[in-house]
Parts: sequence; C-alpha cells; structure tokens
Amino acid sequence: MVSLSYRRKYRKTLCRIMRSDFAAFILSHGRPEKVYTYKSLMRAGYTGEVYVIIDDEDESRLQYEKKYGSEVIVFDKKKMADKTDEGDNFDNLRTTTHVRNAIFEKAKELGFKYFVALDDDYTDFVYKFNADNEYKEKRIMSIDNVFLTLIKYLESTGSASVAMAQNGDYIGGAGSSFAKKLKPKRKCMNTFICSTERPFMFFSRLNEDVNTYMTLGNRGKLFMTIPQVAIIQKQTQSTKGGMTEAYLDGGTYVKSFYTVMYCPSFCKVSMMGDKHRRIHHKIRWKNAVPVILHERYCKGLKTTK
Repeated sequence: MVSLSYRRKYRKTLCRIMRSDFAAFILSHGRPEKVYTYKSLMRAGYTGEVYVIIDDEDESRLQYEKKYGSEVIVFDKKKMADKTDEGDNFDNLRTTTHVRNAIFEKAKELGFKYFVALDDDYTDFVYKFNADNEYKEKRIMSIDNVFLTLIKYLESTGSASVAMAQNGDYIGGAGSSFAKKLKPKRKCMNTFICSTERPFMFFSRLNEDVNTYMTLGNRGKLFMTIPQVAIIQKQTQSTKGGMTEAYLDGGTYVKSFYTVMYCPSFCKVSMMGDKHRRIHHKIRWKNAVPVILHERYCKGLKTTK
C-alpha cells in the first residue's frame, strides 16, 4: 500500500520533476499525527520519493504505518547506537543522532544517490528574497527546483552537506546578519542535503548538527547554509514527542557544553538573547575552519596566471 492522504490530495495535478535518484527522509518519533513536514512538502509541490523514518523502539509504529503505509522506514536503533559516538555514557537512546546516521544506510539500500533529511515540524518552505535580492518572504510552490539547485551546489562545491536556512536566522528581518550579507554561511543545521557517495557520521547526543559540522569542518569538510531559502518550524519544544523531552530536561545549558567538549579550541559557552538571555555556545570562526588566503598574504610565492 503506497502512501495515503496528503500525497493524493496535493499531487493529483502534478507531473514528476524531481530526479529519481533523490528522496526526502522525514525524521520522526512518537507523534504520527504531527508530521507537519509531510504536508508542507506536498503543498510546496514536491514530486519525488518521501519516507518517514522511525526507530524500532517507537511505540507509535503501527499508527505511522496506518497513516503513511509503505513510506514508513524503520531502523534498528540499538545497532546504530553501537556505531555512534554519543559523547557521554548516559546509556539512553534519546537522540536524533542515530536516525541521521541511519538515513545514509537506508538511502543507499534503496538505491538513492542523494537525499534530504528533514525534521518533522516544518510548517512551510519559503524564499527569503525576491529576484532583485530584496528581503521579501514568499512561499515556495515548486520545491523540486530548489532541491535540484541545492544538489548542483553540493556537487560543484564538493560540500559534505548543504542546508536551507532556518526562519530564526532572520530575527530582525532585513536588518539580520543573514539578510545583510547575502552569501552562504559555513554552518549546516536541521535540513541536510547529502550524497550517499560522500557519507559522514553524525555524533553527540545533543546539539549533534552543530557538533558535527563544527568538528568535521575543523578537519576540512565543507558544510554550507544557503540563505535565499528557509524552513519555518513549530516553536521549539512546543510539540510533544521527538526530542522535546530530552531538551526540556537540560535545556540549552547542557547541550551547549557538548559543543565545548568537542570543539574546545574555538568554542565556549556564552550568553545570548536580548530580553530573555540564556546560555548558548559561541564559536570563534577565525579559529574554527580552514580558509582560503588572499594573494596579498602569500609572501614570496609566485602565482600562476
């Protein structure tokens, strides 16, 4: 039985545009009725393959399978945990790190060369700028073209992964740092477009996206966020299930120290926010990742024209 509900509703007039060697994987756990990203993908005109990936310990497995049919993929969480550096010895499996690593294996088993990994709480996909590069938000209605462009960028730059921005990156609107300097950022969070021919391992129980792109970035791998497109999510920790309970246990205080542990030479904990200040990790980018030096710093070296 192929997928149900949303696919029939939103795809009945669409012709397939998305390449056949690409799939979207939606990470979910314990909230089969709240996989908002699936509906958002359909509304954005997605025509490719899509899967909801859950672990074998999820007590909601039957509800997922009833709703999404053959588009549900189940992975062995304990087996994946045995391969993963969680950064602690707490002996619990509450983390999205394992499912992120499982996607590489599942995508390759299914014959896909490329995939995008998405959380389940996206309510929309949007452009953040118009054709004149003016800050103006507009809903994406043909997300296939966005994914195809990001795949080309992934290949042309040799990146390990590229991501869409998060709406929170644009706090301050046109005055935000993301809007002021319209260029790729050396970070990669939440959405991950990857190639199964260029795999890497996520690690750390909490803050796994930051800790992975920072640690591997420090070793020379390239992770990029494209600011022209963004995801809009449910408010953090507002939806039960997933990782909500794990973050409520320790908040940003605990997860920030995971990043310091992995990247002590260029990361520290600091205060962030204006009215509601909280502890968060702070990265010193000057010391974090390799950079290309301008010719004027290459003293005594001849350059070939």
